[in-house]
Amino acid sequence: MKSSQGYPRRRFLTSALAAGACATVRTRAAETSERLMTAIKNEDFYQDGKFLADKAKEAYFEMMRGFGYPIPPRLREEMWAVDFNLGDFARVGMAGIIWYNDQATNVFGHEIFLLPGQMIVEHGHETTLNAQPKREAWHVRHGWICTFGEGAPQDGPCPVEVPRSQTRSITARRWKVVKEGEVDALGRGTARHFMIAGPHGAIVTEYGTYHDGAGLRFTNSAAKL
Repeated sequence: MKSSQGYPRRRFLTSALAAGACATVRTRAAETSERLMTAIKNEDFYQDGKFLADKAKEAYFEMMRGFGYPIPPRLREEMWAVDFNLGDFARVGMAGIIWYNDQATNVFGHEIFLLPGQMIVEHGHETTLNAQPKREAWHVRHGWICTFGEGAPQDGPCPVEVPRSQTRSITARRWKVVKEGEVDALGRGTARHFMIAGPHGAIVTEYGTYHDGAGLRFTNSAAKL
Protein backbone atom coordinates (compact mmCIF):
# COMPACT_ATOMS: atom_id res chain seq x y z
CA MET A 1 0.00 0.00 0.00
CA LYS A 2 1.22 3.53 -0.76
CA SER A 3 0.60 6.79 1.00
CA SER A 4 -1.27 9.64 -0.68
CA GLN A 5 2.11 11.09 -1.74
CA GLY A 6 3.16 7.95 -3.54
CA TYR A 7 5.68 6.67 -0.97
CA PRO A 8 5.44 3.06 0.21
CA ARG A 9 3.85 3.02 3.66
CA ARG A 10 6.76 1.05 5.14
CA ARG A 11 9.30 3.59 3.91
CA PHE A 12 7.13 6.44 5.18
CA LEU A 13 6.81 4.91 8.65
CA THR A 14 10.53 4.10 8.83
CA SER A 15 11.43 7.67 7.94
CA ALA A 16 9.00 9.05 10.50
CA LEU A 17 10.35 6.81 13.26
CA ALA A 18 13.94 7.71 12.40
CA ALA A 19 13.13 11.41 12.47
CA GLY A 20 11.45 11.02 15.85
CA ALA A 21 14.45 9.11 17.21
CA CYS A 22 16.85 11.80 15.99
CA ALA A 23 14.72 14.49 17.59
CA THR A 24 14.80 12.56 20.87
CA VAL A 25 18.58 12.21 20.70
CA ARG A 26 18.99 15.93 20.01
CA THR A 27 16.65 16.79 22.88
CA ARG A 28 18.49 14.53 25.31
CA ALA A 29 21.85 15.91 24.16
CA ALA A 30 20.59 19.46 24.70
CA GLU A 31 19.28 18.56 28.17
CA THR A 32 22.62 16.97 29.07
CA SER A 33 24.48 20.03 27.81
CA GLU A 34 22.33 22.28 29.97
CA ARG A 35 23.06 20.18 33.05
CA LEU A 36 26.85 20.10 32.61
CA MET A 37 28.79 22.09 35.16
CA THR A 38 30.85 24.96 33.78
CA ALA A 39 32.54 26.88 36.59
CA ILE A 40 32.82 27.08 40.37
CA LYS A 41 33.94 29.81 42.76
CA ASN A 42 36.69 29.15 45.26
CA GLU A 43 35.04 31.22 48.01
CA ASP A 44 31.99 28.94 47.96
CA PHE A 45 34.02 26.12 49.52
CA TYR A 46 35.66 27.87 52.47
CA GLN A 47 34.39 29.38 55.70
CA ASP A 48 36.79 31.24 57.96
CA GLY A 49 39.65 29.63 56.06
CA LYS A 50 38.34 26.10 56.61
CA PHE A 51 37.70 23.81 53.65
CA LEU A 52 34.04 22.70 53.48
CA ALA A 53 34.42 19.09 52.38
CA ASP A 54 30.71 18.27 52.53
CA LYS A 55 29.84 21.20 50.28
CA ALA A 56 32.60 20.11 47.90
CA LYS A 57 31.14 16.62 47.74
CA GLU A 58 27.76 18.03 46.76
CA ALA A 59 29.42 19.85 43.86
CA TYR A 60 30.82 16.54 42.63
CA PHE A 61 27.45 14.84 42.98
CA GLU A 62 25.92 17.65 40.93
CA MET A 63 28.52 17.04 38.24
CA MET A 64 27.81 13.31 38.29
CA ARG A 65 24.11 13.93 37.81
CA GLY A 66 24.88 16.17 34.85
CA PHE A 67 26.92 13.39 33.26
CA GLY A 68 24.28 10.77 34.09
CA TYR A 69 26.77 8.92 36.28
CA PRO A 70 25.20 6.62 38.92
CA ILE A 71 25.60 7.49 42.60
CA PRO A 72 25.22 4.24 44.59
CA PRO A 73 25.12 4.28 48.41
CA ARG A 74 28.74 3.18 48.77
CA LEU A 75 29.96 6.09 46.66
CA ARG A 76 27.89 8.60 48.61
CA GLU A 77 29.18 7.19 51.92
CA GLU A 78 32.86 6.59 51.11
CA MET A 79 33.78 9.29 48.62
CA TRP A 80 36.24 11.87 49.94
CA ALA A 81 37.07 15.37 48.68
CA VAL A 82 40.32 17.27 49.24
CA ASP A 83 41.92 20.61 48.44
CA PHE A 84 45.41 19.23 49.17
CA ASN A 85 45.71 21.77 52.01
CA LEU A 86 46.36 24.50 49.43
CA GLY A 87 43.25 26.66 49.81
CA ASP A 88 42.62 26.74 46.06
CA PHE A 89 39.93 24.08 45.70
CA ALA A 90 38.24 25.55 42.61
CA ARG A 91 41.50 25.03 40.73
CA VAL A 92 43.43 22.40 42.72
CA GLY A 93 41.50 19.55 44.30
CA MET A 94 39.71 16.29 43.65
CA ALA A 95 37.26 13.74 44.95
CA GLY A 96 37.69 10.01 44.81
CA ILE A 97 36.81 6.58 46.05
CA ILE A 98 39.08 3.56 46.24
CA TRP A 99 37.01 0.64 45.04
CA TYR A 100 39.75 -1.95 45.59
CA ASN A 101 43.32 -1.95 46.95
CA ASP A 102 44.94 -5.30 47.71
CA GLN A 103 48.60 -5.75 48.51
CA ALA A 104 48.57 -9.54 48.09
CA THR A 105 47.34 -9.42 44.49
CA ASN A 106 48.93 -6.03 43.71
CA VAL A 107 45.64 -4.68 42.33
CA PHE A 108 44.16 -1.21 42.75
CA GLY A 109 40.94 0.37 41.46
CA HIS A 110 40.07 4.02 41.96
CA GLU A 111 37.57 6.55 40.64
CA ILE A 112 38.75 10.14 40.20
CA PHE A 113 36.33 13.07 40.09
CA LEU A 114 37.45 16.51 38.89
CA LEU A 115 35.38 19.67 38.66
CA PRO A 116 35.77 22.00 35.65
CA GLY A 117 39.42 22.99 35.17
CA GLN A 118 40.45 21.30 38.41
CA MET A 119 43.98 19.94 38.82
CA ILE A 120 45.30 17.01 40.84
CA VAL A 121 48.46 18.40 42.39
CA GLU A 122 51.70 17.04 40.86
CA HIS A 123 53.01 13.94 42.59
CA GLY A 124 54.89 10.66 42.20
CA HIS A 125 55.09 7.27 43.89
CA GLU A 126 58.27 5.91 45.49
CA THR A 127 59.29 2.42 46.62
CA THR A 128 58.19 1.52 50.15
CA LEU A 129 58.69 -1.47 52.45
CA ASN A 130 55.40 -2.89 51.15
CA ALA A 131 55.20 -1.84 47.51
CA GLN A 132 57.06 -1.02 44.34
CA PRO A 133 56.44 2.38 42.73
CA LYS A 134 52.79 2.46 41.79
CA ARG A 135 51.90 2.07 38.11
CA GLU A 136 48.74 3.73 36.80
CA ALA A 137 46.48 4.00 33.77
CA TRP A 138 43.59 6.45 33.43
CA HIS A 139 40.38 5.67 31.58
CA VAL A 140 38.21 8.72 30.95
CA ARG A 141 34.53 7.88 31.49
CA HIS A 142 33.01 11.37 31.15
CA GLY A 143 34.40 14.72 30.04
CA TRP A 144 38.07 14.93 29.12
CA ILE A 145 41.41 15.52 30.83
CA CYS A 146 44.88 16.69 30.01
CA THR A 147 47.59 14.50 31.54
CA PHE A 148 51.08 15.83 32.25
CA GLY A 149 54.22 13.69 32.48
CA GLU A 150 57.90 13.52 31.71
CA GLY A 151 59.30 14.90 28.48
CA ALA A 152 59.50 18.15 26.57
CA PRO A 153 56.30 20.16 26.08
CA GLN A 154 54.57 19.76 22.73
CA ASP A 155 54.48 22.51 20.17
CA GLY A 156 51.36 24.63 20.22
CA PRO A 157 49.14 25.90 23.02
CA CYS A 158 48.05 23.60 25.82
CA PRO A 159 44.22 23.39 25.99
CA VAL A 160 44.14 23.75 29.79
CA GLU A 161 45.68 26.26 32.15
CA VAL A 162 47.93 25.26 35.04
CA PRO A 163 46.70 27.11 38.15
CA ARG A 164 48.93 30.01 39.14
CA SER A 165 49.28 28.54 42.62
CA GLN A 166 51.11 25.55 41.09
CA THR A 167 53.26 27.02 38.32
CA ARG A 168 56.38 27.28 40.48
CA SER A 169 56.27 23.71 41.71
CA ILE A 170 55.42 21.63 38.65
CA THR A 171 58.08 19.65 36.76
CA ALA A 172 55.91 17.50 34.45
CA ARG A 173 55.36 19.52 31.27
CA ARG A 174 54.58 17.07 28.48
CA TRP A 175 50.80 17.15 28.09
CA LYS A 176 48.31 14.90 26.34
CA VAL A 177 44.58 15.33 25.81
CA VAL A 178 42.63 12.21 26.80
CA LYS A 179 39.04 12.24 25.61
CA GLU A 180 36.00 10.31 26.81
CA GLY A 181 36.57 6.58 26.28
CA GLU A 182 40.33 6.94 25.82
CA VAL A 183 43.11 5.65 28.10
CA ASP A 184 46.53 7.04 29.02
CA ALA A 185 49.15 5.56 31.32
CA LEU A 186 52.12 6.54 33.44
CA GLY A 187 55.32 6.08 31.48
CA ARG A 188 57.60 5.26 34.42
CA GLY A 189 56.81 4.14 37.95
CA THR A 190 58.38 7.03 39.87
CA ALA A 191 57.65 9.73 37.28
CA ARG A 192 56.04 12.93 38.49
CA HIS A 193 52.63 13.50 36.95
CA PHE A 194 49.29 15.28 37.27
CA MET A 195 46.09 15.90 35.35
CA ILE A 196 43.69 18.77 34.74
CA ALA A 197 40.01 18.42 33.80
CA GLY A 198 38.37 20.04 30.80
CA PRO A 199 35.72 22.78 31.00
CA HIS A 200 32.90 20.51 32.21
CA GLY A 201 34.91 18.42 34.65
CA ALA A 202 35.81 14.75 34.31
CA ILE A 203 35.23 11.30 35.75
CA VAL A 204 38.21 8.98 35.39
CA THR A 205 38.71 5.33 36.31
CA GLU A 206 42.23 4.60 37.47
CA TYR A 207 43.67 1.11 37.08
CA GLY A 208 46.85 0.51 39.03
CA THR A 209 49.10 -1.59 41.15
CA TYR A 210 48.80 -1.62 44.95
CA HIS A 211 48.73 1.87 46.42
CA ASP A 212 50.81 2.42 49.55
CA GLY A 213 50.26 5.94 50.84
CA ALA A 214 53.74 5.92 52.38
CA GLY A 215 55.19 6.18 48.88
CA LEU A 216 53.18 9.24 47.81
CA ARG A 217 55.32 12.33 47.20
CA PHE A 218 53.97 15.77 46.26
CA THR A 219 56.18 18.17 44.35
CA ASN A 220 54.57 21.11 46.16
CA SER A 221 55.91 20.86 49.72
CA ALA A 222 52.76 22.48 51.12
CA ALA A 223 50.45 19.85 49.64
CA LYS A 224 49.04 17.01 51.69
CA LEU A 225 45.94 14.83 51.93
